Amino acid sequence: MDPEQLKSLLGQPESDHLERKSAEPSLDKLRQTICAFANDLPGNRAPGYIILGVDDQGRPTSLPITDELLNRLSNLRSDGAILPVPSTTVRRSAVQGVEVAVIEVQPSDSLPVRHKGEVWVRVGPTTQRASPQDERVLLERQVAGTRTFDQRPCPEASVEDLLLEVFLQDYLPRAVAAEVLTANRREVAEQLATLRFFDLRRGVPTNAGVLVFGRDPLAFLPGAFLQFVRYDGTTPAEPVQQAKTVSGNLITQLLQLDNLIPIQIHAGRTPGPALQRESLPDYPLAAVREFVLNALMHRVYEGTNSPVRVNWFSDKIEVLSPGGLFGQVTPENYERVSDYRNPTLAEVLKVLGYVERFGTGIARAQAALRANGNPPAEFEFQPTHVLVTIGAAR
Repeated sequence: MDPEQLKSLLGQPESDHLERKSAEPSLDKLRQTICAFANDLPGNRAPGYIILGVDDQGRPTSLPITDELLNRLSNLRSDGAILPVPSTTVRRSAVQGVEVAVIEVQPSDSLPVRHKGEVWVRVGPTTQRASPQDERVLLERQVAGTRTFDQRPCPEASVEDLLLEVFLQDYLPRAVAAEVLTANRREVAEQLATLRFFDLRRGVPTNAGVLVFGRDPLAFLPGAFLQFVRYDGTTPAEPVQQAKTVSGNLITQLLQLDNLIPIQIHAGRTPGPALQRESLPDYPLAAVREFVLNALMHRVYEGTNSPVRVNWFSDKIEVLSPGGLFGQVTPENYERVSDYRNPTLAEVLKVLGYVERFGTGIARAQAALRANGNPPAEFEFQPTHVLVTIGAAR
């Protein structure tokens, strides 16, 4: 945003796309407003702006715009409190020579967006909880818009193909705020639809609904499984020690992986005097888990029946995910930039507690490898796949 654009914004009253803050508000208040701008209830299809450090007349208040503040504001998009992850930018600017902070929020393509399980919208210059009618408007807009693969209808499936008790008892209470559920009198299809698991217009589950709650996802998506093989050596030519097909819906797969991966890791010893030796594994569980979850989250389902593959050798682990890099992610920026081919699946992993926050997983995994004495993970990017190689601890 150039100075003239900022000056023009500050000359406007607060509205459904503009909010001013003279002082730093609570992070939850900011998240609610970000959520409301991302939902774009008025249908502006234009960014919303939060300007910190100006009063109601647009005059600067000398709020200190520190690097720490800008970092806190930047982290609001990826801390997992707002789902699906909104598209925001944070920048330092100046008004009459005084620094201010500007948060720009793009309208979301994945509606409705929730903050801590609640939908927030902008009504004139105020941020309010969405009414049931507001949510229906957002849902209809989502159905009519361009959607990612996981949000598209699966025309061959029906609601009978879903394990509704898993959705109602295990997932819904984690995804939607308790007070919203208490006041909720919707049919189960509407509840599924508001979380992007059902297409009300077509009357069928979405691909995400089949993947997460399906009785038999492979009947509709033949590549929706993970193939694990452990070799007794360093190449696929060596004898197979263990082979397992991890299948079922995503929740079932995650539970199976919770049991499978830890028992593959062996304890070792760090070099040094006997009294100072510390028991360390050959691989840190957190790093292996992160790369496997990334493969499940970001993989391609269209145009391939290939599964995610985990090949465990005596000197390394290879995690292969079908499909190349997506969206804004490139081989140059993959460690710091995130984009989501399957945003609903990413949301599911966050709701279920498998993802702590977005955009930091690779950095955390590399740090865990480094602390454990493993070499950094290596990445191979091809149009057809992403291959991650994790070397054993030295």
